[in-house]
Amino acid sequence: MRTSHKIYTVAIAGMGKRGTHHAEAFANNPRFRIAGISDTDPQRLDAAVQAFGGDYASTNVTDMLDHTMPDIFAFCTLPQIRLPYIKAGVEAGVKLIAYEKPMAISMNEALEIQRLLSGASIKSVVSHQHRYGDHYKKVKEIIDSGMIGRVQTVYGHATGWMLHMMTHLIEYARWYNGYAEAEWVVGQADGLGKFRDTHSSPEYIAALIHFENGVRGIIECGAGAPDVPEVEAWWRKCRIGAQGTEGFAEVLTGGSGSGGGWRAVTKNGVMSGHGGMDYNHDMHPYVQEIAEWMDDPAKVHPCNGERALKGFEVMMAACRSVVQRGKIMLPLDMGESELSALEYSLANSSGENELNVLKKSFTALSI
Repeated sequence: MRTSHKIYTVAIAGMGKRGTHHAEAFANNPRFRIAGISDTDPQRLDAAVQAFGGDYASTNVTDMLDHTMPDIFAFCTLPQIRLPYIKAGVEAGVKLIAYEKPMAISMNEALEIQRLLSGASIKSVVSHQHRYGDHYKKVKEIIDSGMIGRVQTVYGHATGWMLHMMTHLIEYARWYNGYAEAEWVVGQADGLGKFRDTHSSPEYIAALIHFENGVRGIIECGAGAPDVPEVEAWWRKCRIGAQGTEGFAEVLTGGSGSGGGWRAVTKNGVMSGHGGMDYNHDMHPYVQEIAEWMDDPAKVHPCNGERALKGFEVMMAACRSVVQRGKIMLPLDMGESELSALEYSLANSSGENELNVLKKSFTALSI
């Protein structure tokens, strides 16, 4: 006998590149119906309505939510616009909020988001959707099979900068380590040039992570992170993997024709395969598992907000470590804005270094 499934209504805000990917995935899945669309740009909003339809469109997200009362609210905005949209979704009484990474721009904001969502019993999903790539899954399969022996180190690096890429790297490294809890983080950072970017970040940041199972994590992001010469597209130069007692396995994000794939050296020999980042491929299971979680609370989405919070916490701990010049124990509590404190610390450190150089030069001239 055929079982009928509920069709869930979705309201989507932010119709840029990533918002369009979300809208396409929801529109192409029979478990969802797009009820509303919102974007602050009228022209972009009109184009989205033409492409995806919907019962209601508005340049004001609260207005759109009030008129549609959706089951699911999905939004893809700049990182600075997370908390206001979470509040709008909570006030609208939605059942699930799906939104773009990173989940926040400070630990204070992330903790407030989690408090609001848990207080209203609203599920949340953060779009770390690369895990659905066949090459990402193959590496996970090799690690779990035991072919690389006992995992000792997980790692990830990307040439893109922190707010764009770092939670992706942390999420998949944690996944490859079975989501063991992180106990402490030590970080280092450099460069002020990207703090004025819409994804405000140091030019380079590294995090050394100690997990409760004894595994170490090494994450590097930005200018100065190792190159991935096999991958042509700069934004897709990401390498994530695990090193064990009997070999290693790693994924190269890549993309269509840009050198992605996976490779491993194990006790069974050397192996490799193709693969690449593909939104059309990766977004389908990401969205399908939203429907399955809505159907059954036991089928928790692998990109759930609680996991995203754990990874975001590691990134913020790295920032705090740079500022405080030491090991940061987890979990984190409320504190000063990590990005502001980091920018101030790096600016002062640069000034101190320049002053030391001048002092040395003056001393040499005096001698």
